[in-house]
Amino acid sequence: MKLIQSTQLTPFGGLNFVLTEFETLGIGKLINQQLPLLANQSKYSWKDIIYSFWSVLLCGGDCAEDLSVNFKDSFHTNPFINIPSPDRILGRMKDLSEPKQIFITPRGSSKHEFSFNDQLNQLNLSIVKKLGCLKSTKHITLDYDNTNIFSEKSDAAMTYLKDRGYTPGVGFIGNTVVYVENRNGNSDAQTLQQDTLSRMFKLLNANNIRIDRFRADSASCQLSTLSEVSKNVDTFYIRARMNESLSEAITQISNWTSIEVQDREMLRGSTLFNPFQKIAGRNHQEYILPPCRLVVTKEKRVDGQINLFTGEAFNYAAILTNDHFMSDDQIVMFYNQRGAIEREFDVLKNDFSWNKMPFSKIEYNTVFLLITAMCRNLYHFIINCFSARYKNLSPEFRLKKFIFRFICIPTKWIKTGRIMKLRVFGRVELRT
Repeated sequence: MKLIQSTQLTPFGGLNFVLTEFETLGIGKLINQQLPLLANQSKYSWKDIIYSFWSVLLCGGDCAEDLSVNFKDSFHTNPFINIPSPDRILGRMKDLSEPKQIFITPRGSSKHEFSFNDQLNQLNLSIVKKLGCLKSTKHITLDYDNTNIFSEKSDAAMTYLKDRGYTPGVGFIGNTVVYVENRNGNSDAQTLQQDTLSRMFKLLNANNIRIDRFRADSASCQLSTLSEVSKNVDTFYIRARMNESLSEAITQISNWTSIEVQDREMLRGSTLFNPFQKIAGRNHQEYILPPCRLVVTKEKRVDGQINLFTGEAFNYAAILTNDHFMSDDQIVMFYNQRGAIEREFDVLKNDFSWNKMPFSKIEYNTVFLLITAMCRNLYHFIINCFSARYKNLSPEFRLKKFIFRFICIPTKWIKTGRIMKLRVFGRVELRT
C-alpha cells in the first residue's frame, strides 16, 4: 500500500463552516470589544484565544493541551484564527479572573468562598442576545439550580455528598445558560442564595431581560430567597420543604382529587398558605411575600408509616407558588419541566468539560466554566441552524454525534486567483 501525505489536509473541515457562522454573527468582534484591551505587541487577540479553545471542544477535545498534541497539524492552516500555544490560552484565561470573595453567614462561623465574574457573564449575555435566543420567548421563565462538580483541586472543599469539589449556581432560560456563579463545595445551594440571585437579576435587568416566571428546587424555599425573588419576577414556583407549618397547611386541604401518574394512584389538592410568617415575626423582619398557594401531591406509603405532623401514611410533594390562575395539574406539569435542567448539566459536564477543570484555584475555574458555557450556547444555535440546512443533522444531537456527522469532513484550503477557497473531500449537502 502506497501512502500519499498532505500536510495541509485537515480531518476537521466542518469546523470551517462553524467558524464562518461565528464570523457572520460578529462573535469574534464582540469578544475583542468587550474583553480587556491587550498590548499592541500582543501576537494573539482575544478572538484567537477563545476561538482556539472553542475549536478544541467542537472537535472532540477536552483540554487546551489537545492543541499541541491531538490537533497539532489540524488547525494551523485555518484562515479564521491564529492558533496560540496551550500555555498562552490558559494564561489568558487566568488574566480574565476576578478575586474570589469570602462571606460568613449571619448565624454561622464557616467561611464561604464565592467566585463571580461580571465581565464574562456580561459577554455571555451579549452573545446570547446576538444569537437571538430570547426573541421568540414572550413569557421568559428562568430556572436556577446548583450542581456538584467533584474535583481534587487544591482549594476544593468537601461537599455535602462527602467528596471534594465546587457547587456552581447556574441560571437557565430554556436551555440557554444566562448566568454562572461558582462557589466552593462547603457552600451548599441554600447558603447566601439570595445574594447570588440578587446579582443575577441585577445583570439580567441591566440587559433588559425581564423575567416573568422563576422555578427552583427546595433550596430556594427560605424567607430571604423568596423575598428577593418576589421583587424581581411576576410568579415563582418553588419546591416546598416539609416542616411543621407546611404540615399544618396540608391538613387544611379538603379538595383532594384522585389522579394517576405512571400507573400509580395519587391525590392532589391545594390551599392558600403564607410561608415564613412566624419566622419573619420572630426575627422582626418585614414580611413582603405575596399571598401564596400550596399545591400538594400525596401518595400512600408502602410501609404504612404515619407522618408525625399530618397523621397520615403518605409521602408528600409540595409546590409553593403565587400563581392563582393555573389549575393544580397545570402548575405541577409546568414545574416538572424544570427537570430538563439536569440534562443540561449532563451536557455541560460531559460534552463541554465541566468535569475536567484545568486550574487549581476557584477564580480561574470560574473563567473556564463561563467560557465553556458560552460554547454550549453557541453550539445550541449552530446545531439548530445547520440542521435546517443539512439533512443528516438533528437539533437533538449531542456534541459527539455532531462531530461524527459534520465536523469530521476532510478539507484543504487552497489559494486560486488570490482568493482562499475551501476544497471539501466528500459530499456536504449544506445549503449555504
